[in-house]
Amino acid sequence: AHIGSARSQNAAGHVLGHVRNLGADPKDPNTRIYQTAARQTFHTDSADVVGLLCIRNAREGGDSLLVSAETIYNRMRAQRPDLLALLFDPIATDRRGEVPEGMKPWMEIPPLSWHAGKLTVFYQRQYIDSAQRFDGAMRLTEAHVEALDLFDALANDPELNFRMRLEPGDMQFVYNHAQLHDRTGFTDWPEPERRRHLLRLWLSLPGDRDLPPCFAERYGTTEVGNRGGIIVPGTTLNAPLD
Repeated sequence: AHIGSARSQNAAGHVLGHVRNLGADPKDPNTRIYQTAARQTFHTDSADVVGLLCIRNAREGGDSLLVSAETIYNRMRAQRPDLLALLFDPIATDRRGEVPEGMKPWMEIPPLSWHAGKLTVFYQRQYIDSAQRFDGAMRLTEAHVEALDLFDALANDPELNFRMRLEPGDMQFVYNHAQLHDRTGFTDWPEPERRRHLLRLWLSLPGDRDLPPCFAERYGTTEVGNRGGIIVPGTTLNAPLD
């Protein structure tokens, strides 16, 4: 909390999040992937910074991965600038059932944006794919799918990403506007008291970069130091200890 103000991470208003496998179905379009043991894929969260504190590790897997959006941009610019250009188009991203008042059940924010001289990333491929279930959402063309596939392939290139295993007591802070993060699938311990458990914060930073106006569709506002998070009708901020 010395870094920034905590933001709501879900419709329930949790400013302190618990990252663990709740047995949710990863194929359910309303499931938040952090509630499963499945591979997350590279993505960004809906705040300036996401912070994690590891309490317990899984029996196997659950590694953390980071990759730079600028690195992916530069590789795509060198290899396929035609596909790179398509990532600056507004693309529908599923809200997974957490819909703010007056909003559609999906967002239309480009995966990549130039604003005030900075490259900003907003990306969650699983939610882009599941947004295609909505009749009014922008249809992905074959070229857009090819562009997204290349973006994912570069993010997953071990020469470009950084992999680590968080140990109990380790903290990780990721800057969502310039980095994407991922978590490998994992196998948990059979005993409930030993199962993988991390605490999470979504933070809004004072003095941070300006964001494109379209981010207000997700963040509610782009006001520096007071943006990000998920607020729906009835949301009340709280910090559950379990």
